[in-house]
Amino acid sequence: MTLTKYKAKRNFKETTEPQAGKPDAGKHIFVVQRHQASRLHYDFRLEVDGVLKSWAIPKGPSLNPADKRLAMEVEDHPYDYKDFQGVIPAGNYGAGSVYIWDKGTFTLLNDEGKNFDKQALNEIKAGNLKIVMKGKKLKGEFALVKMKTAETNAWLLIKHNDKYAVDEYNSEDYTPQRVKDQGEKNKPVPKKAAAKAKK
Repeated sequence: MTLTKYKAKRNFKETTEPQAGKPDAGKHIFVVQRHQASRLHYDFRLEVDGVLKSWAIPKGPSLNPADKRLAMEVEDHPYDYKDFQGVIPAGNYGAGSVYIWDKGTFTLLNDEGKNFDKQALNEIKAGNLKIVMKGKKLKGEFALVKMKTAETNAWLLIKHNDKYAVDEYNSEDYTPQRVKDQGEKNKPVPKKAAAKAKK
């Protein structure tokens, strides 16, 4: 896995975002980061083959099987990004507040018991990744399904109808108010709005 795209987008002299990291053998983690950038979204990251495979979910993950959440695949992130939260300075890529909303471990739903990373990568390549999440908020079976559209990076995150499924779910309801307030405070000002403010 390469982090070339990730590193090319960032100025590490200004941002405290990590550059590398090595995963623990035999342990596959996930992290969901609430990212109050120019637009609020949730970054959904799964450790596969030493890096964090990443998707941006505009409406956040859901435990309601009826919610098919759009998930836009983005560049791989380094393993140490799992612990990152704080403020990405204005003027930098992804400027705004990052909060670790949930984290834990995950397994493959149909684990063949051979090579985890190889199987996970094959499922991602096939556009149909099925996992079991073991987090504080996200639990049970989920599927990441690639949409057959013109946008090749568009996926859907879908909760399976298991014992953890619920009828209604809004990730913002499980976000502390202080985090929301901090996110609004550090929200980047659009260039047009900033130009008007200077006049």
